[in-house]
Amino acid sequence: MSQNRPSAPRRAPRWVVSRPPRPAADLRLFCFPYAGGGSSIFRSWAGHLDENVEVCPVLLPGREERFSEPPHTRVTDLVPRLADRMASWFDKPFAFFGHSMGGEIAFALAEHLCARGPGTARPGHVFVSGCVPSPGPVQRHTLPDAELLAEIREMNGAPAEFLSDPELIGLMLPTLRADFTLAETGLPDPASVLPVPLTAFAGTGDPEAGPGQVKAWARHTSGPFATHELAGDHFFLHDPGPLLEIVGRVLSSGSDPYSSGADPQRPGPGDRRPGPGSDGSGRSAPDSR
Repeated sequence: MSQNRPSAPRRAPRWVVSRPPRPAADLRLFCFPYAGGGSSIFRSWAGHLDENVEVCPVLLPGREERFSEPPHTRVTDLVPRLADRMASWFDKPFAFFGHSMGGEIAFALAEHLCARGPGTARPGHVFVSGCVPSPGPVQRHTLPDAELLAEIREMNGAPAEFLSDPELIGLMLPTLRADFTLAETGLPDPASVLPVPLTAFAGTGDPEAGPGQVKAWARHTSGPFATHELAGDHFFLHDPGPLLEIVGRVLSSGSDPYSSGADPQRPGPGDRRPGPGSDGSGRSAPDSR
């Protein structure tokens, strides 16, 4: 007679991965994806950064190995979970990077950690990319499916194989809509000021979060602030070399060498300098802003 064997305990979902693990690194860079994106965006990033930096993409519910979990639609619900689940990773100095939706998550998580007061780990630097701290011209999460897909197509925010595959659209659209909802309702409070250095990146061809618009992040930090303009559209980070050259320099120096060091409410002429780069034409998934 056969006996039922006890099933293996179910492994708790991962919230962070190392790509690749660098246990000897002195600093971790936690990376938050854009709407519809996942950890694969950051697969090649370690090759552009010093061995002293461990690239740690954050795994959000509703995608990749967590596809079966419902995605979050409110940053206020997501951030406390992130703070709790990521706490064990905060045992060495760290920084946050987020693009578009991910930038809003990175800022909100940093604000949440700083609000906990002395003794709580907080990032040494926050990088926000391809996003602005104010509402965009279109609230995409409110659009019917057909109009939402048309917006994605218009902004060149998804590969052709996605837009031409009804089955794939049906699988991904709930997560996309949830991500759009989070991104478009998760903007920082106008009075929010982060006591952490802040660096903002913009693509020269991004109509909604371009070099002029991202300067608005200056009012949300009491520390050094800088902006950098990189060649490409909203998805300039798909050619990560120019972006990571700046990120690596900031992380190695401990502060942004292009920062004015002046009143963060009024960025000086040195706060925005064109960065090298090529057209970021690569696409991997739709995005909101």
